Parts: sequence; structure tokens; C-alpha cells
Amino acid sequence: MAVIIHTEEHVNLKPPTSTTGIIGWVRANLCNTWYNSLFSLLIIYILWQVMAPFINWALINANWTSSGAECHQSGGACWSIIHANIRFILFGFYPPPEQWRPLTAMIILFSLLIASRNRNWWSKNLLYTWLAGLIIMGLLMKGGLFGLTSIESDQWGGLPLTLMLSVFGLAAAYPLGVALALGRQSRLPVIKSLTVIYIEMIRGVPLISLLFMSAIIFPLFLPEGITINKILRAQVAIIMFTAAYVAEVVRGGLQAMPKGQYEAADSLGLNYFQTMRLIILPQALKIVIPPTVSVLISAFKDTSLVVIIALYDVLKTTQSTLSNPQWMGFSTEAYLFVGMIYFVCCYFMSTWSRRLEIELHTGR
Repeated sequence: MAVIIHTEEHVNLKPPTSTTGIIGWVRANLCNTWYNSLFSLLIIYILWQVMAPFINWALINANWTSSGAECHQSGGACWSIIHANIRFILFGFYPPPEQWRPLTAMIILFSLLIASRNRNWWSKNLLYTWLAGLIIMGLLMKGGLFGLTSIESDQWGGLPLTLMLSVFGLAAAYPLGVALALGRQSRLPVIKSLTVIYIEMIRGVPLISLLFMSAIIFPLFLPEGITINKILRAQVAIIMFTAAYVAEVVRGGLQAMPKGQYEAADSLGLNYFQTMRLIILPQALKIVIPPTVSVLISAFKDTSLVVIIALYDVLKTTQSTLSNPQWMGFSTEAYLFVGMIYFVCCYFMSTWSRRLEIELHTGR
């Protein structure tokens, strides 16, 4: 019979350095075969050829506080366009002495969004905090009370307008989309027909057509002397468009529910509303978290289309900056800055959705 003797040297023996850490990861993922090694070297060479000139342009030879004339003479990136026009890009035509108000409103909004990431804080108190925060943000933006100067919505623009259209639009579109999905699953012919017509009609046209209708055609049907704010009309168009897509995603989740779930609810004596609220919707909405967030991210990016109806969101204010002769020719730097803003917001939404999936054990 073989006898195995464990000594102190064997117990403390560590794996080879070539199989752990960065070296081990490279060998296991990039150089595990000869063709993977060749392909990895090719990719590194291409990245070096692309990234080295970009870093040289964007960082080493960049101009951070120079004038437009100095930037034209330099071969590097002109980040001075952001430095010199940051207030107009972020706040548009909002009066400069009052720009602390939209800045404060954005800080409140970001704080509420960060707080909402923690599911342990989901309660009625958080809902009341959101309501109070929205009232404070509206008061700060509009003014007219507590000594704040009244600012017409025509002067709202930049990043606050983009966030308002996206956050409020997505928040209103989601419950409307759920209601439309339930309506499409209804056994009542009238409700089902109306929801089907609405969903298919809205999904059959691009968002840009709804924005044009809200900005140009809809005011023609209003009585003389009655006007509705252009921002509100654009907001309604975004809500209607996004809700139709959310409805189809939620309908997929409802169809994924086994028939036994409905039968179990019937056996407990639950009515339709109790069945949906307590049993079906909690499961269906968890299933469709990934596609729902994809729809919401697309809707967030689509808010940039309001530039076509002359709303000065952050993209429109950036375009207006480029019309200044001093800063012409630096569109790359300006659009990279705007793209970074959109990327950060979309990344926030995607990471939150993945975290929510893990916490709710989606798919298990």
C-alpha cells in the first residue's frame, strides 16, 4: 500500500508564475495557440498604429486653454473649444447669472438617480423624496417664487434639457408601456384592438415624424390664441414613441409566463388586478430587464433628435458653438465631448440593469 507523506514544503508550494497573474492570463487567453498568438500580435500592431497618433493628437500636442487662432496653428486637438464654451454647451441660453439653478437641479437629479441604484432604499420615503426633488427642480428651472427670477422655457437648453426629456420621458413611458402590454393581452376586443392599433401605428413610423407632428402639425389644430409649450409637445412625442416599444418587450415577458401561474392565482381566488400585480408582472418584468433597458437606452439617445425642431439640447448647443468662426473646424473635439456625455449616461443605465439582474436572480 502506497503511503503519501505531506511535508511543509509541499503544503506551501505555489503554482508557477507563468500560470498566474497577468502572465498567466495572457498565456491562457491570447497565446494559448500559435494562431491566437499571431492574431494577438497583429491586433497589438494595429492598435499601436492607431492609438499612438491619437494619443499624440488628443493629449501630447493638445491645446487646453488656447484661443481659436492658436489652435488653428497647432496640429493637436483643440480642447479649448470646450473650455471656452462650456457654459453655453451645458446651459444654452439660460441667463448666465442664473445658471447656478440648472446646475443645482442636475446635482439633485444625479443624487436621486444614484440613491435609486440601492434597492435597500426602495420605499415610500424614496418616492416622496423623488416627488420633492422634482418639485424643487421645476421651481429652480422655472423660478417666479421665493425671489427667483422667472425664466421662460424657451431659454432652457443644454444638458438640463437633455436630461429632462430623457429621464421624465423614460419614467413616464415605462408604466404606459406596461399598461399597453396588458391591454394587448386583454380579452376585451375593444381594448385589445385600440392598443394593437396604437402600438403598431407608433412602431410603424420613425420618431422624427412624431417630433415634426408635435412641433408643426399639432399646433394647427389648437384654437386660436391657445399654445402648448414646444418642450412639452416634444416630451409627449418621446413618451408615446418609447411606450410602444416597451409594450412589445413587456408583452414578450407576459407570454413567457407558464399557464400554471394563472391557474395558481385562480385557485387562490385572486382577481385580475391582484393576479397581475402580485404574481404575473413581478416575474414578467424581471425576465425582460435586458431588452427593456436596451429600449430605454435607445430612447435616451433618440432624444438628440429634438435638434430638428430647434430645441437647444446639448447636441444643438454644441452645433451652435461650431458656427462661431473662431471655433470652426473643431467639430471632432466638440462631438467627442458630447459623445462622452452620452456614453457615461448609457453606461450608468447598463451597469445598473446588470446589477439589478443579479440582485433579482433573473434567469434562475
